[in-house]
Amino acid sequence: MIDFIKVGKIVNTHGIKGELKILPLTDDMTRFEELEYVYVEKQKIEIEDVWYKKNFVMLKFKGFDNINDVLCFKGKYVYVDKENAIELPEDTYFIFQIIGLNVYLKNGKFLGEIKDVIQTGSNDVYVVKNDNREYLIPAIKEVIKEINLDDKKVIIDPLEGMIE
Repeated sequence: MIDFIKVGKIVNTHGIKGELKILPLTDDMTRFEELEYVYVEKQKIEIEDVWYKKNFVMLKFKGFDNINDVLCFKGKYVYVDKENAIELPEDTYFIFQIIGLNVYLKNGKFLGEIKDVIQTGSNDVYVVKNDNREYLIPAIKEVIKEINLDDKKVIIDPLEGMIE
């Protein structure tokens, strides 16, 4: 689903009227209020209602009025198309844009490919792997010198002792 952005995971049903409990996978969980529709497994579904309970987004899909109608969605992901993606500030990227980029040291030496992004709260950490090593690279300005999405490349200047 390369043209779609994952924004939530359906963790459970809620009640018996077809409502769903969504774990938000976005920094701004209120963004669901702006959406008219979402996708679940490439199926475009219109949103009828949105509300919040603790740290979860509660969604009611139009035309899904019974718990039995929505049980099949449990454990599935909620996506938006790229035209409904939020506008990011400069030098900020979606995780899906970062995963798969090749990482090079500033001297040009290939380090590996970003396989995952760990969100720690203070800063993200890029999990970089090559054939025989794994590196955890903090996504901070002191380390990340350039991200070039067109060339699928990240240039880093690691802190002392980070790469050995």
